[in-house]
Amino acid sequence: MSLSSSSPASAPVLAEALRDHFQRVILPLWRGPGFNTALHLPYEALSADGTTPLPVVRYRAMACARQLFVFSEANDAAHAHTLFAALQRHFADPLQGGWFYSVDAHGAPLDTHKDLYTHAFVIFACAHYFARFRNQEARDVLHHTSALVETRFAAPDGLLYAALDRPFAAVTGTPIQNPLMHLTEAWLAARNAAPDAAFDQALSRLGQAIARAFVHAPSGCIAELPLGSADNRLEPGHQFEWFWLVHEARGLLAGSGLDEALERAFDFAQRHGIEHATGGIYAALDETGQVLDGTQRIWAQTEYLRALATRGGEAAHNMLPQQIRRFQARFLHANGWVECRAADGMITRAEMPSTTAYHLTTAYAALPRQALR
Repeated sequence: MSLSSSSPASAPVLAEALRDHFQRVILPLWRGPGFNTALHLPYEALSADGTTPLPVVRYRAMACARQLFVFSEANDAAHAHTLFAALQRHFADPLQGGWFYSVDAHGAPLDTHKDLYTHAFVIFACAHYFARFRNQEARDVLHHTSALVETRFAAPDGLLYAALDRPFAAVTGTPIQNPLMHLTEAWLAARNAAPDAAFDQALSRLGQAIARAFVHAPSGCIAELPLGSADNRLEPGHQFEWFWLVHEARGLLAGSGLDEALERAFDFAQRHGIEHATGGIYAALDETGQVLDGTQRIWAQTEYLRALATRGGEAAHNMLPQQIRRFQARFLHANGWVECRAADGMITRAEMPSTTAYHLTTAYAALPRQALR
C-alpha cells in the first residue's frame, strides 16, 4: 500500500500504509544486511540504500536492546531469542554487575562505564520480550536490573545519575532528562509485563522528582537539564514523548503535576516547535519558544504522530491524517527512511541507525487501526 500527498484517506488507512512499509522494508533490513550473523548483533547503522553496514567501531547494548524490543513486538521469536542471548553474552558485566555501554568490532568490552540510558533500555526490552514470549530469564533480568538502578544510580532528591564508572564508585554523569524519561518508559513497560508494587512506587517517586527538577513552569515543558543549568533547552520531540508517557501512566504519577504540565507543554511545542509549512518538528527551543536548533530528526516526527493519536479531540483527529502524509513524504522511502533533515529540507543524515526502528515501532503502535470487517 502506498500513500499519496493528495489522498483523502482516513488516519487508520494511512497508518496501515506505514505499518505495511515497516513490515516489507524496515524489518528485513535488520534481519539481513543490518545484522552481524557472527556476533548476533545489529550493526550500528546501514547506508541510505539499505545494503551496506557502516564501518564498525562499536556495538552498543542500548542498540541491541532496542532491536530486541522491535522484534519482540513483531512477534519474531527466533530473532528475539537470538538478540536476548547476545545482549547477555556481550554486555552483562560478570564482575561488577550491570551492563557495559559498548563492545568493540570483535565483541570485546570497549566502553565499560555504567550508563542509565542503557540500563533503562535493558529493562524496557526485557519487559516487552517477557510479555510476548514469557521467558522467565528475561523477567529475572528486568527485576534485577531495576533493583540495581534504584540502588547504584541513586542521586539526591529522588533523581538518578546519568552515568557511573564500571564499579559504580564514581559519578561521571549528573542527572539529565533523557535517561530519566526512558527509565519512566521502562518501568511502565515492566509493571505492565510483570506487575509489582515496586514499579508503581518507583514511578511515583521518579515523577515527583522530575516535576521538581525539570519542569519549566511558564511552558509546562520538561527541560533537558535541571532548571537553572547553563545552556538549557526544550526539545519539542521530548514534550510529545512525555505527553504519551504521562497519558500511559495515568494515576501512577498523580500528585506530581506532570499531567497538567504536559498538556501545556504539548501546546507550547505545537505552537513553537513545528515548521508549519512542512510539519517538521524542530530539534530544540529556548524557554521563550525561539528555535535553537532547526534540525528535523525522524524520532521527533514519530513522537508527534504518537502524541496526536493519543491526545484525541477534534483538532488532533483532523490534523493526524495530514501529519501522517507529511511524515511519509519527507522521512520514508523505498529503501527505508531519512534520519535527519535541515530546516531547509536538505538531508543532513542519510544513513539509517539501528536504533530508529524502535521509534517507528512505538509510533505506529499508537496510530489508529481500521475496523475489522
